[in-house]
This record gives sequence, C-alpha cells and structure tokens, in this order.
Amino acid sequence: MGQLTERVRALRTAVNRVALVPLLVRGGVFLVTLSGLLLAYPVQMFSGRSLLLLTVVAVLPATAPRRVWPTFAALVTVGGWVIASAGYDRPIALWRLLAVATLLYLAHTLCALVAVLPYDGVVDPDVVLRWLGRAGAVVLASAVIGVLLAWLGDFGPDDGFQAATVAGLLVAVGLSGLLGWLLRRR
Repeated sequence: MGQLTERVRALRTAVNRVALVPLLVRGGVFLVTLSGLLLAYPVQMFSGRSLLLLTVVAVLPATAPRRVWPTFAALVTVGGWVIASAGYDRPIALWRLLAVATLLYLAHTLCALVAVLPYDGVVDPDVVLRWLGRAGAVVLASAVIGVLLAWLGDFGPDDGFQAATVAGLLVAVGLSGLLGWLLRRR
C-alpha cells in the first residue's frame, strides 16, 4: 500500500509541475493527428465506435511521442487513405491529398518537438513559433512542388509515367538506405 501511495504522490507532483507550452504542443499533436485521421477516412466508416478508436489513436502520439505511437498513427492515417480510395472508390482529390500530407508532416514534426520538450520545462513561445514557421515553409515548398509535378504529369505519353514512378521509388529507397548507412557510420 505504501508503494501505491508513493506513486500517487509522484503523479500528483508531476501533474502540478506541467508547464503550459509543452502541454499546448501536445494538444497540437492531438488535434493535427485527429484532423488527419478524419480527413483520410471515408465518412461512411464513421460511427461512435470508430470515432472513439480514431480519437484513441490520436491521443497516443500526444502522450508518448518518443515511442512507436507517432508511426502507428501515421500508418493508420495512410491506411484510412488507402481504404477510402481503393475500398470506397473515393476519387483522389489534390486538395485532400495535400491536406493529409500536410497534417501527417505537422504531426510528425510536432511529435519531434514535444519529444525533446520536458513536460515541466519553461519554454519560450518563440521556440515553438520558429519551429512552426520552418514546418510551414517545408509544407508550402512541398505543396508547390507537388502541384507543379501533378501539372507536369498531364503532359506526355501515359507509358512514361510508370517508368517515372518506378524511378522515383528507387530514388526514395536509395536515399533511405544512404541515410541509414550514414547514421550507422557515425
């Protein structure tokens, strides 16, 4: 019984020490992740139980950003996108694709930020604003490049797109392997 009392006391102390900025960033992780999930999944799948499960999936990366939960939430979001486009024949709209990609990136980068912020740390709000500014620049550049590539995809024969897709996939896999090798080398 003494251990339980000690744990409750430690939990109460930790809750009393929580600072506002890390708590707001964790709330941002939750909102961005939940928005991405709701945008990715088809409306036909929404019920009370599925919305509760999606909310739990969004809570997990906000509470434990250093663990596997951000990756899990991203995979569940992508799974919802695949279910919506393949299973429910929802047409792929550019705005929805850009929005889901933006929300996935923002969830990822906010999880990275909150993983290094101590829950009781005094953080200058400018740190978070600069972080979000850089993330906004990345999102804007990615969206512009994505729209330009989609526009350029309308030109030329259809046979070249499969080769370009395979080449792009090989480049992505090659870069991932190179980054992994560089990380292990260090």
